[in-house]
Amino acid sequence: MNELRSSAGAMARGAASTAAVLVRSTLGSADGRSLTRRYRSRADHWTFMFAQITGYSFVVLVLTGVFLTFYFDPSMARAPYDGPYEPLRGVPVSRAYDSTMELSFEVRGGLLMRQVHHWAALIFCASIALQLLRLFFTGGFRRPRLLNWLIWVGLFTLGMVASLTGTILPDDMLSGGSLLLTKGVLESIPVVGTHLQRFVFDGDFPGEVIIGRVYWLHVLVLPLAIGGALAHRRRLMVRQHGHTRFAPGSAARRLGSHHVTRLRAAIVDAPKPASIAMFLYTCGVLALLGGFVQINAIWQYGPFEPGAITAGAVPGWYMAFLDGAVRIMPGWELDVVGHPLTLAVLVPAIVVPGAFFTALALWPLGEAIVTGDRAEHHVLDRPRDRPARTGAGAAGIAFYGLLWLAAANDQIALNFHLDLFAVTWFFRVAVFAGPVAAFVVANRICHHLTRRERQVAVHGRETGRIVMDAQGRFTELHTRPAADPLAELDSPEHRLLADTLKE
Repeated sequence: MNELRSSAGAMARGAASTAAVLVRSTLGSADGRSLTRRYRSRADHWTFMFAQITGYSFVVLVLTGVFLTFYFDPSMARAPYDGPYEPLRGVPVSRAYDSTMELSFEVRGGLLMRQVHHWAALIFCASIALQLLRLFFTGGFRRPRLLNWLIWVGLFTLGMVASLTGTILPDDMLSGGSLLLTKGVLESIPVVGTHLQRFVFDGDFPGEVIIGRVYWLHVLVLPLAIGGALAHRRRLMVRQHGHTRFAPGSAARRLGSHHVTRLRAAIVDAPKPASIAMFLYTCGVLALLGGFVQINAIWQYGPFEPGAITAGAVPGWYMAFLDGAVRIMPGWELDVVGHPLTLAVLVPAIVVPGAFFTALALWPLGEAIVTGDRAEHHVLDRPRDRPARTGAGAAGIAFYGLLWLAAANDQIALNFHLDLFAVTWFFRVAVFAGPVAAFVVANRICHHLTRRERQVAVHGRETGRIVMDAQGRFTELHTRPAADPLAELDSPEHRLLADTLKE
């Protein structure tokens, strides 16, 4: 009997040792890093690189901007151009335009710095937009990350304003078009519009001070605001709520908010060598774009002349949706108590973007109220698992994209030999019908994908192999989906064993 008991005890100790090895190999070491090995590889998921690119693009913007400030003169005083560009020799230009031309043709590396700076601004805004899309479709804005979401929405707005003010500084024909649009938007504001326009331009348009005012806004106020927002966002991520993460397969449903407290310390940033490599890669791509892809060639546009505009000119991609909204808006104007109310500018340039960004900022609160979900979430959703949210995101993309395309309605009509009014009316209809169609299609795709997953979970995956049984009946072979290695480890017994190993 004693031998039998000793044998049973040895078997129990062996089983416990085997289980310990299994848990250690799967969960990680016993120094507080439980369940890290599976999720450490998910802490630097490729979609997280958008935030890194945003920060690294901002660093490039600051470095190149410091270089440019040593040579740029934000004065609107005019004098004949006497630089090396022969077609403009003798043409009256402002000091802002002349110093930009000097940067482009006379300062060693000046044109490269200008173009790298411009490309960095475009990629900065693009990476913020992609980060917002990633956060939206995966639910990364939910509690406790509402403030993080608001920071990203604010960064996108600040990035648009910073890029717009940078476009205005050279005082060329393209920047003059932006100034004309700004003047029209200010004047369309009821009651105070005219006074606000005269305050901004210090009198009649374009005045003598607008470049200087925009200069200090561009080089001091906006960079400090953007840098502060990025630093605060970093502090929130490191010290408070940590990284979100993608959970593979069914583990996403098992490792919910009630497991995150134990796992939060395990989710770390991407390895430092990877971050350094991403920074160098971002700098390299921007250097290549600045060296080989020409952008904002102000010598081809010429200096700004009030009352003139460059044919075929369009704004940067980040402002194109505003230009498109203005182009397709009917020329409505009302007379209210003897004061004209220009809806043709007020609605597309102020009401539409204001409503769009307000809805974007308040979406997390609205979703929490509608769904009643106020729990903390640290595991990201798959878009297919939230069909209503995914459909709404697709509708927003369609709305934004159609306005973006409408900014080129004249170029579309010219290159495809279409009637300009027909193209404009197409966008007027599509901007309402397109988002509805996008919502329906995206919603149905999500439902189809989830139904197919449930069918695979019940019946297995089709193999395409047909076999005949002894009775002569033909059936198709199905393979069962692979079991999740963390599924069995998410039980009370294994959690107890993991805690025992930690002790």
